[in-house]
Amino acid sequence: MRAGLLHLALLLLFSYPAMVFAQHEADGRVVKMHQKALAYYHASAYEDALKETEKALKADPLFIESWLLLGDIHALKGNRPDAITAYSRAIRLNPDFFPPAFYILANLQFAEGRYEDCITAYETYLRYPTVKPAEAARAEKNMKTARFRMHALANPVPFEPLNLGPEINTEGYEFVNYISADGEQLYFTRRTPKGIKRDEDFFVSTRVNDSVWGPARELGPPVNTEGDEGAICISPDGQFLFFAACDRPDGYGSCDIYFCRREGDRWSEPRNTGPEINTSYWESQPAFAPDGRTLYFVSNRPGGHGGSDIWISWLQPDGRWSQAVNAGPVINTAEAERGPFIHPDGQTLYFSSKGHPGMGEGDIFMSRKDEAGNWSAPVNLGYPVNTSADEVTLVVDQQGRYAYISSAMEGGSGMQDIYRFRLPEAARPLAVTYMKGIVTDSISGSRLGAGFILSDLENGKEVVKSRSNPVTGEFLVSIPAGRMYALNVEKQGYLFYSVHFFIGDKAGIEEPYLRDVLLKPLQKDEVTVLRNIFFETDSARLLPSSMVELERLLQFLQQNPALSVEISGHTDSTGSEAHNLDLSRRRAKAVYDYLTAQGINENRLSYRGYGATRPVAGNETVEGRAANRRTEFKITGVDGDD
Repeated sequence: MRAGLLHLALLLLFSYPAMVFAQHEADGRVVKMHQKALAYYHASAYEDALKETEKALKADPLFIESWLLLGDIHALKGNRPDAITAYSRAIRLNPDFFPPAFYILANLQFAEGRYEDCITAYETYLRYPTVKPAEAARAEKNMKTARFRMHALANPVPFEPLNLGPEINTEGYEFVNYISADGEQLYFTRRTPKGIKRDEDFFVSTRVNDSVWGPARELGPPVNTEGDEGAICISPDGQFLFFAACDRPDGYGSCDIYFCRREGDRWSEPRNTGPEINTSYWESQPAFAPDGRTLYFVSNRPGGHGGSDIWISWLQPDGRWSQAVNAGPVINTAEAERGPFIHPDGQTLYFSSKGHPGMGEGDIFMSRKDEAGNWSAPVNLGYPVNTSADEVTLVVDQQGRYAYISSAMEGGSGMQDIYRFRLPEAARPLAVTYMKGIVTDSISGSRLGAGFILSDLENGKEVVKSRSNPVTGEFLVSIPAGRMYALNVEKQGYLFYSVHFFIGDKAGIEEPYLRDVLLKPLQKDEVTVLRNIFFETDSARLLPSSMVELERLLQFLQQNPALSVEISGHTDSTGSEAHNLDLSRRRAKAVYDYLTAQGINENRLSYRGYGATRPVAGNETVEGRAANRRTEFKITGVDGDD
């Protein structure tokens, strides 16, 4: 309990001196000493009150009122051990004299880390019939926290923090923000004194080897300015950058969230994310999910659960953001939640909380989202990752092996340093790898900025939606392991590209999935393979996993109404020629029927089966036969052709 609340509790007690003094037969001299001490106490002359109280207790050690007053004086002076001693003495003299003494004592013991003692005192207090609801709620919360801390201290997690060294850490503050998907670059915020004004900017360092980082360099304009920027976040594909800035002319409140897009090797001019995210209140600490459209951030706006909450907004197809929604009561509490970091697996959220049971002022927690979008109960990362200090910022690398944390632990270079440590197994995210490549024009070889969508073939859900760099054509996307994926790449004026692949459970950053993409310009007789069309064995019945590709093909034809196409079916050489021709024709017709049923004019479509007459690989191997079993479409006409 805070000193002010102690003071209030005892003012209530000492407002009734007739009741107090009736509890013990003290001689008049002791009573006068106590009354004099009480007068000093009410006048906030605590040193004089302390001297008079000690004189009264020396004259009469059984005078409960003076023990209670002594406890209050020591608590107000920040001397908790002596306050605990004084309150304990009063309770031993008469437990029922002033029941709130148990509550005050328990709060002092809790603050001193005497967890078993505080639980006993809370439990005793809660048995009294006059307990106030607010005090009962606080007692229950503190007992839960005390039990957690006792267990955490008795069962520490492995924790061997490595200071990242003088190339990154200075005598000022370094706050870790982001590590790139390939693990090569670390982004952080540095706060250093500059004159009478703090200067806060973004820096980036490149890895030299497993444990050594190169000299940090300023991110520079247009992101860094003469003002303060903080809480940088970069999308896993490296194409978007988000950060918080305060008191800008285009701002909506005290601090707003801004974003930039990568243009070649530079960042675009920052833009405010708009009123769907920013309000007249404080918004900061953005975290962008690997799906390319989900933004987590922190705000103290009304409508939340506590002082600051984690909120979520989604990027819409038209480039606007959805109205932000609260992450909900599983994540947010009546106190402050801060520093969200969504791992590249898209499901594991790390954040700081003052409201969930923890070790100190703020602890780092982990929660995982299921397929229905529900968050699991947050799990504390444990002691000594979390301490009695305030832990706020933590990021985890792509593989989930290492975490990077900002801490003021002893032995550092300055006020806050960045450390790396091996993440305990129980706190690790799902296995993730990444796919990278370059999109180019198949004829000219020029680099292309193209949109790409990565979908889960099992459930048809989009996992990532993003674009390649408009200048370099490069793309990088994080991929949760253990799934079968469909990749579709598209750009206006080109045939879309599709492929499917499986990422095993043991995927890792050492063996990323590499794929360069060649896009074919829209012109007559160009052919593309629909690699994500699947049929039942020896049948023309489309499998549900084909829907991702069929919908992409439908959208492509709707967006290009001038095109006419032929859908063709192909088989391997297994079976008779007649059977293969018939099967391939029926499979091509199944795709044709889907498209016409969805409104594509049949005059734009034709279908044909070629059987095994047009192989693209040898039929001697399993892989070759699989490549030959395919569905294609060919441009047969472009409106306006001669």
